[in-house]
Amino acid sequence: MFPTVATDPGVTRQVLADDPALMLVAFRFEQGAEGKLHNHVHVQSTFVQSGRFLFTIDGVEAEVGPGDSLMIPSNAVHGCRCLEAGMLVDSFAPRRDDFL
Repeated sequence: MFPTVATDPGVTRQVLADDPALMLVAFRFEQGAEGKLHNHVHVQSTFVQSGRFLFTIDGVEAEVGPGDSLMIPSNAVHGCRCLEAGMLVDSFAPRRDDFL
């Protein structure tokens, strides 16, 4: 089992499963917490397990809630703000070795 790690204020991350080709990660957010704008070479898919989030992907905003999902292309600048406390389940291809 992987440990839960604090990432940003009000945000934790826990790797759920990993393989060199794919990684599954749970992010828990308190209301008002932010995932700062960033980019990476990995393709990312995000599933909203619970809560509400305002995502920005390459300057385009989208509000998402439970059951919604989205794709983030390689190198796209993205981030989110948590509108209602919840959890995101992200997959990364290939694996994010920096999370291990």
